[in-house]
Amino acid sequence: MSATTDGMPEERFLQSASARRLLSRPELGSVVGAVAVFVVFALAADGFLRASSLSTVLYASSTIGIMAVPVALLMIGGEFDLSAGVLVTSSALISSMTSYQLTANVWVGVGVSLLATLAVGAFNGFLLTRTRLPSFIVTLGTFLMLTGMNLGFTKLIDGTVSTKTIADMEGFPAAHAVFASTLTVGGVDVKVTILWWIALVAVASWILLRTRAGNWILAVGGNADAARAVGVPVARTRVALYMGVALGAWISGQHLLFSYDVVQSGEGVGNELIYIIAAVIGGCLITGGHGSAVGSAVGALLFGMTSKGIVFAEWNPDWFKFFLGAMLLLATLLNHWVRKRAEAAK
Repeated sequence: MSATTDGMPEERFLQSASARRLLSRPELGSVVGAVAVFVVFALAADGFLRASSLSTVLYASSTIGIMAVPVALLMIGGEFDLSAGVLVTSSALISSMTSYQLTANVWVGVGVSLLATLAVGAFNGFLLTRTRLPSFIVTLGTFLMLTGMNLGFTKLIDGTVSTKTIADMEGFPAAHAVFASTLTVGGVDVKVTILWWIALVAVASWILLRTRAGNWILAVGGNADAARAVGVPVARTRVALYMGVALGAWISGQHLLFSYDVVQSGEGVGNELIYIIAAVIGGCLITGGHGSAVGSAVGALLFGMTSKGIVFAEWNPDWFKFFLGAMLLLATLLNHWVRKRAEAAK
């Protein structure tokens, strides 16, 4: 048998293995959907391909993506967090009211907010692991408590439903530069949240793909009992994942505060569903054990392209939720089909 003939089976095997790896990628469906949505708006909206328009799309995507990344990791670990949306607002309120009431440098409020927000995440994880209650129930309770506390404390301390301005306080310009500044790159304005988003995706991908903690997350989401039996610290992993969501909420909350210098206490309600939708569109399974940080970023990008693309195309924005729901269903069905094909090819 010739060398060419001998090499053909090996070449076919390598091609087949590469195809299986591609089909098994959790973000494949969302990437296909993102390309399709990009093409649609590029053709339908004259200004969509302008650099300034794409910067606007990326900014809208980043405000969702900063939270979608840790929410995706949590979902890969097999849990939910329904308090994520209001926790963003809580983080901003704590930072603002602490700084204003203490008449301190705003960085004092930022630090207190970080500790308080991480404490909420640790509370969610600790309560979940101790009680064995479903994460839906635990975080729904936290959602309701935070919603009431946001409104109650804001009215008690400031007398209204919004905080007092802190724009003239010491440290505000530096904090604004870190959390809410606009950079000019090649004549195009780029929000700093895009850099935060990229950094979070990179760190989360490294954790999932290159560290033992990433293996723990996948194992806990796939089968917590089996993971515990082989020595995986299930409780510690879950607490860390909830604290990761809290860290994302803190970053988003500081961006909210230092973008507008005041915070409305009722903001954030319902945003937790958007974060979950972005993660699911990006390939995360509701049942856990499957997904990626890159996929959540693509899911957030789909959200940003749709929300801004409808405006650029001058379509009726009343249809936005319809398009979002359709994308969710199509991405989920495509991800399901891709996984079935990948499993059948093994």
